[in-house]
Order: sequence, then C-alpha cells, then structure tokens
Amino acid sequence: MFAQAIVVKLFRSGLVRHPEPHTGESQLWVIPFGPNLSFYSFCRASLPMNGAIALLSLRLSLVMNTAPSDSSCILVVETDEGLAQSISADLKGAGFEAIVAPDAASGLRQVTAVQPLLIVVDRLLVGESGLWFCQRLRSNGVRVPVLMLMAKDTVEDRAACLEAGADDYFLKPYRPDEFLKLIRLYLQPDNQSAEKLRFGDLVLDLATRRANRNGRLIDLTMKEFELLKYLMEHPRDVLTREQILENVWGYDFVGESNVIEVYVRYLRLKIEDEGEKRLIQTVRGVGYVLREN
Repeated sequence: MFAQAIVVKLFRSGLVRHPEPHTGESQLWVIPFGPNLSFYSFCRASLPMNGAIALLSLRLSLVMNTAPSDSSCILVVETDEGLAQSISADLKGAGFEAIVAPDAASGLRQVTAVQPLLIVVDRLLVGESGLWFCQRLRSNGVRVPVLMLMAKDTVEDRAACLEAGADDYFLKPYRPDEFLKLIRLYLQPDNQSAEKLRFGDLVLDLATRRANRNGRLIDLTMKEFELLKYLMEHPRDVLTREQILENVWGYDFVGESNVIEVYVRYLRLKIEDEGEKRLIQTVRGVGYVLREN
C-alpha cells in the first residue's frame, strides 16, 4: 500500500494549453508513490481531443519531504505464523514497533514502505529464501542491519549467511531474552566520533562504517565493521578468541567458536586484495593479531 498519492485532473481539450478555458470532459488520474521515492516522473499519455489524438507529455518532479523512519521500527520476515507472532509480541513488549512480512517479496515491499531500522529474517521462507532476500537488499544498496534466524550452525551455514550480506544470526529454537539482548546490541546509540582509524594503508572511517585501502572503498556489514574496528584499536596485540567474542559480539555467544574464523575469512577477502599484504594474522591456538608481517 502506498503512503501517498497525487491526484491529477486531465482535460480532453488539452492540459498543455493552460491559459485557455477547458471545457472537455475530465479524467481523474491517481498516481501513487511510496516514501522512499525522491520524485515520481509521469511521462506520456494520449488523450482524445476534438476527434484527434493529442499527445500529452506531463512530467511531475516531486521532491518529497519524507520523514525519517520510525526509530523503533523492526521488520520481521517470517513464514511461520506462530513464530512471527511470538517475535512481534516480544518486540512490542520491549518497546519496539514490529511489522511482519510472511515472505521475501512482501518483505522487500515493506523495506521500501517503512524503512525499518533493523530487519529480522528467517533463512527458511516460503518462496524465495532469506539468503535471496539479503542478497537483494544489499544489491539495492540497503545497509540496514540484518539478523538471520537459522536452524543449523555449521560453518557452511554461517558462511552462506555472511556471503548473502547478513550482519549476524540467531540460532533456533527462539529464546526471547537472548534475542532481545541481540536486538538491543544492534540498536544501541552510535556515539562514535567522526575520527578515522589507520593501520598502514588501511583506513577505517567510523562515521561511514567503511574501509579504504589504497583508494579502494570497502563496504562492511555491521559485524565486519565491529571486528575490524576492534582489531585496529589494538594493532600488533594478540587478541584471544574469548576477547574478540566478548568485545565484538558483546554478549554470551551461543554456538561454535569458529564463527570468528568465518568472519575473519570474509573480512580478509574484502580488505586484502590481490597483491596486498595480509594484515589479519592467525596466531594458532590463541587468536588473531593485526600486523603487516
């Protein structure tokens, strides 16, 4: 459903001859548009005029003053009606506004309509999967944090989740307290200054949450950003897996510890292009260190 609509009255006698009186029959055209569109262009229409065809070109360039999205709006894309209701009720009880979409297609429409602050999506959906949903979001330039609900916790599952563009995942069965703790972690106020962290030829912009290496802009998911930030805040320090879990994830992690390896692998693929030095080094049996050799 569109949030707004423009009503345009068109006259058979020719809207283009504006100063002259219009005596022909009128047609009412309703042009809907959503809050995400900066302008709507309506181009050509053919209308009968005195037995002839008048070609009317009407361009509407409407700069919309869209209000920012509701700061408490969370979109839940979930096919399981019972689970969707439980998540929605818990989110509302915690003070958030919850909007539910039953499949990937309707989820994408809701992203356009409500511009949520965070998205929760199940990997298993009717129709297109949660992975497909994430891929479409990222290919469309949507950078909203995405948490994926998953039934399995294998390395392959986590890798697929990250590759699709999700920021984090939550393992089923659904546990309200842990789920809400994760939600609050991602929605906590960002008090970062506009400073940049630097290590060698790698620069991390804390304001845009993007990295830059040798002039190459690198988009990061929220979790990739937090991991790289933590490493760059402690250059040349060997960081244990326990330290990384505590400081990057910020909660009692549930799952296999090699989730860090999965994130490090994808982070390396992004920041270490062919011919560039490896910066994130593995310290076997301990953890990781950011150094140039």
